Amino acid sequence: MKQRTIAEKISCTGIGLHSGEPVHLTLLPARAGCGVTFVRTDLAHPVEIPARPDSVTSTRYATTLGRGDATVGTVEHLLAAVYSLGIDNLRIEVHGPEIPVMDGSSASFVFLLRAAGVYEQPADRLRLRVRKTFEIRDGERTIRIEPARSLRVTYAVDYAHPAIGRQSLSDLEINGESFERELCRARTFGFLHEVETLWRLGLARGGSLDNTVVLDEDRVLNRDGVRWTDEFVRHKALDLIGDLSLLGMGLEGHIVVERGGHALHQRLLAELLATPEAWELVGGADLPVDLPIPGLTVPAPATV
Repeated sequence: MKQRTIAEKISCTGIGLHSGEPVHLTLLPARAGCGVTFVRTDLAHPVEIPARPDSVTSTRYATTLGRGDATVGTVEHLLAAVYSLGIDNLRIEVHGPEIPVMDGSSASFVFLLRAAGVYEQPADRLRLRVRKTFEIRDGERTIRIEPARSLRVTYAVDYAHPAIGRQSLSDLEINGESFERELCRARTFGFLHEVETLWRLGLARGGSLDNTVVLDEDRVLNRDGVRWTDEFVRHKALDLIGDLSLLGMGLEGHIVVERGGHALHQRLLAELLATPEAWELVGGADLPVDLPIPGLTVPAPATV
């Protein structure tokens, strides 16, 4: 398995879900071994923010990455598409504080990546293969990782709402085809009674029925309804893949989640990296610079 980047530059524009501000996004090829890097291009001096666990600054309502005072928010929908389509190395230039929300799913990002094409690089792709099961519990919330020879996801949500209730996905293998077929069109969702609270926090200023599934006390308010009856758990699984992508390499394991969210996803990554006896590295030796894996010496990036 070889590392991959996109074949050519591609751009789009949109608005930030939480900031409500216009955003221009450009995806560019990157050298083998560089990993995925966000670049805030709207600042006086562009700031590079690597997509990795130690860059996470917030998991409140979305995953936010940062370096110094520069941050980029709502990265998970784009990163889910990048990971699922097997893109290892990518430069993401963002003219704004947040990735554009588009329609609230990953579908637009899948389209962009497909349109840009894939370039296979000479370096081997590294994978982290889980060897030992472990579980994290936080009240009724749990996340567990088990050995598997591919990335597989089982996810369940349980909301006291008549339009959601309990929904689950079971043992879905994640690859480009399954992601595009089963998950990428699942949209972010929110509850009408939370909107005023979010506005007071300076969030959800770009949210609308065009990019969010909105629910009142009884029903979905979007005129066209939902894309699947279980769109809510599908979107949670999409978020999980975006958060897991911060590992910076392929992941071989079965993730089982009950009532999860961004904070629990990131806790799994942190504890996984801190438990080297639970996994092994397989594949090539070209890693993103400064990847925070205990006891691992990281070489400089390879050339394309």
